[in-house]
Amino acid sequence: MRVLVAGAGGQLGRALVPALTARGHEPVALTREELDLGIAGAARAALDRVRPDVVVNAAGYTAVDRAETEPEAAYRANQLAVRHLVNACADAGAALCHLSTDFVFGGPPPDPAHRWQEWDEPEPHGVYAQSKRDGELEVLHGRASAYLVRTAWLYGAAGPNFVLTMCRLARRDGRLRVVRDQQGTPTWTGHLAPALARLVETRAFGVYHLTAGGETSWWGFARAIVAGVGLAVPVDPISTAEFGSPAPRPQRSVLADGAWRGLGEAPLPAWEVGLSGYLAEEGTGAVAAALAAGAAAAP
Repeated sequence: MRVLVAGAGGQLGRALVPALTARGHEPVALTREELDLGIAGAARAALDRVRPDVVVNAAGYTAVDRAETEPEAAYRANQLAVRHLVNACADAGAALCHLSTDFVFGGPPPDPAHRWQEWDEPEPHGVYAQSKRDGELEVLHGRASAYLVRTAWLYGAAGPNFVLTMCRLARRDGRLRVVRDQQGTPTWTGHLAPALARLVETRAFGVYHLTAGGETSWWGFARAIVAGVGLAVPVDPISTAEFGSPAPRPQRSVLADGAWRGLGEAPLPAWEVGLSGYLAEEGTGAVAAALAAGAAAAP
């Protein structure tokens, strides 16, 4: 299949191109500079030119805190752009695979605690989360045949991402303070991208959750990161209130993958396996660069 990858310059987009190629597909990678989906007519022109069988939308506005003061930019990229793309795919007869986020589950944690199912009703809190949910609704109510895929705590390639931030700050400051009262599932693009490449072959359209196995807190993730890169750096647990971010964060956004397993597919590997794979792959690249940047900025 010919697969147009929108947002090919981002973490997931970079991983998707080789994953699609490995399965015998023909990816056409377009960065935001090459395809700004927020411009009316841009998606239609790109599809007319490329004539893809499937479009994977890995583009979007992801600056969670900045979205609180830039709502127009967030909605332009996360809702309006999706509307343009859904309509263009429908008219071109191309399927759409759209990436969304665990942030749409921003309400109180389920009681008793469990993973959010694909059919659970989202409750987005904050501009970023609401803009992503509104983008989901464009997909769900649109005319295109579509896969809506939610993932969580994504990291990969050159970032920016939590792993590289922790590496830089740990080397710079010699100590970390990280939130412990938010639970989720760190997911490496190196595991997510091959799953997406498989999903778009199925024609089993619908809502899917694709994350790594297991769960942890940001604090637990940070401890695993510093240990993985061989730093003896204390990681102090703090609360969300102490951290004081402008945008609200889900307290528990662990996602179930029942729809994916229902296709007969194996779950993605545990988050610890993903982190080990990422550190091995980027140990002399992005991770080494982040550590070096932290050392250069140290007092």
